[in-house]
Amino acid sequence: METWVLITIAAAFLQNIRSVLQKHLKGVMGTAGATFVRFGFGVPFALGYVALLALALDYPIPRLSPVFGFWVTLAALAQIAAQALLIQMFGHRNFTVGTAYSRTEPAQAALFGLIFVGDRVSGGTLAAIAISLVGVVLISVARSATGASALMRSVFSRTAALGLASGTMFGIAAVAYRAASLSLEGPNFMMQAAVTLLASIILQTLVMLVWMWFRAPGELGRIRAAWRISALVGLVGATASFGWFMAMTLQTAAAVKALAQVEMIFTFASSVLVFREHVNKLEIAGCVLIVAGILVLLLV
Repeated sequence: METWVLITIAAAFLQNIRSVLQKHLKGVMGTAGATFVRFGFGVPFALGYVALLALALDYPIPRLSPVFGFWVTLAALAQIAAQALLIQMFGHRNFTVGTAYSRTEPAQAALFGLIFVGDRVSGGTLAAIAISLVGVVLISVARSATGASALMRSVFSRTAALGLASGTMFGIAAVAYRAASLSLEGPNFMMQAAVTLLASIILQTLVMLVWMWFRAPGELGRIRAAWRISALVGLVGATASFGWFMAMTLQTAAAVKALAQVEMIFTFASSVLVFREHVNKLEIAGCVLIVAGILVLLLV
């Protein structure tokens, strides 16, 4: 099995753990604080990865360039925007449709990858993206009490637009992270990913700190009070991001994000095995399609 495949599956598993931890934090702080900890508390770990590669493995730190600065800034800001759009979407009715649209990220990453960096994907990869996307949509709407006709009407709603915009920002971020890492031109995919992670997470931390200072200063105290669990979120989040960046240095963002849909399987398993939630036919069908899409991706 190729290296990028193993790294992507591990990153998806870690991201699911991070999401569970962040949900716990939502009980003690607001959305801004719970979002910030993945960046702010991840900085020491991102710095540690660079130091480990440089000092223990003697990999040289690549020279930064204006091109790298452009791509990493675009990626970092696009990721923040994507998160903000998701949060805004949750305040609307029928947000399940919006969530499904936000999961169009792999398809949009394929388009932006072609436009921005000339990445080309095979017909098999596009088929895998389409199959997995249908599965994600089924899981996203499976527990909605909304009828089929209402769901069709909601496709043209504000919620759907927010979800689509979120997927667009996530797609842009993925491709820009890949472009930033590739622009470093060595010494290897691990150091390129680590430096990209460190630069982006520092920028995101500064942006979030400024925003909270003026818009939600009370969050800073709540973050300090929950520093232990926040540090764990930072560790898991930074490690997951390190994995994403390594995978996207080795493979196109579209292929990585298509395989990353396996996270939905991990989330689904957590809801069933940990929280003992009921499983319905749409969710089972969605899981089967996601697995089918991943198999197509790996076999083409």
